[in-house]
Amino acid sequence: MTLLGQALVEHALPDAQWPGRAALARQLSGADVCFTNLETVIQGARAGAPTRETLTLHTAEPAVLDALKSVNVNLLATANNHAFDLGSGGILDTVEAIERAGLVSAGSGHDLVRAASPAFRATPAGTVGLVAFATGKVREGGAATAARPGVNELRRDASGQPVEEDAARILSAIAEARKRAQAVIAYQHNHDWEPDLANVPAWQRAFAHRCAAAGASVFVGHGAPLLQGVEIHRGVPLFFGLGNFIFQTEKPPGAYPPEDWEGAIVECVFDGGRCRSARLTPIVLNEIGLGGPNDMATRGMPSLAPPDRARIIRERIISRSAPFGGALKPEGQTQLVWRP
Repeated sequence: MTLLGQALVEHALPDAQWPGRAALARQLSGADVCFTNLETVIQGARAGAPTRETLTLHTAEPAVLDALKSVNVNLLATANNHAFDLGSGGILDTVEAIERAGLVSAGSGHDLVRAASPAFRATPAGTVGLVAFATGKVREGGAATAARPGVNELRRDASGQPVEEDAARILSAIAEARKRAQAVIAYQHNHDWEPDLANVPAWQRAFAHRCAAAGASVFVGHGAPLLQGVEIHRGVPLFFGLGNFIFQTEKPPGAYPPEDWEGAIVECVFDGGRCRSARLTPIVLNEIGLGGPNDMATRGMPSLAPPDRARIIRERIISRSAPFGGALKPEGQTQLVWRP
């Protein structure tokens, strides 16, 4: 199973405009399941009026799904704060476009039952389940209800802890998925950040532990646009923040710090429902498009990090993982590994 940073993809680029695609595709080609979060609404006939200003509106044509498929992505989370960028109709259009593309997704849907239900990706090596949910900056009307399309939201109460009604629904879905799948991903898109975005909130870490206890084989987080620490909790890897895989933001160069243009590929091996190893390979994204600072279409595309950048990224991950036990160890010149 390969786990990626979030995919804010708005343009389906040919190989000539994605210089790192071939090497990246080779790196990802061996995975039975390749997972990311789709941070984009797919445009369709039911799209409503935009709910955001242009700079933070994330929409795309269905062709971007083929761009993801071209590098072996086949499992998507759709629970995030941008799923509602074109209203309820945009949520429905996105889910249906994903299905037409032959991909599998979880985290949003026609109603809360659909949004909260686990999705399953069958492979020759076994079935992988996915339960996806979002916390923070879900706009009014964007959360699924019994009668409204939306995302599977995990709210926080006045004390800052997860609302137990939401927590119970998510943990129940994880337990259900574990009955049907050989491995289960619990995915959270979190925008309730700490003042230092690199720090993992204590409440999120505690909830990740609950997900592992409920049956998750791995926990994956996005939301903060940078790499956060990694914890191994009772044999379950918790990747709190994997940064960006594709980052086609419309904001001008310099709007985001340099480390927001980084991420990691995580290759996990599972056997008997347990993770037996994890290998992290750093990637970098181009902040400046191929045509210069005003070329927004060809920016934010991933490639394998060169050794000097990879070592810097690796040390940053090690540092941020140290408070959680420091289970990741350097291997070779650029990678990080964990083995029980």
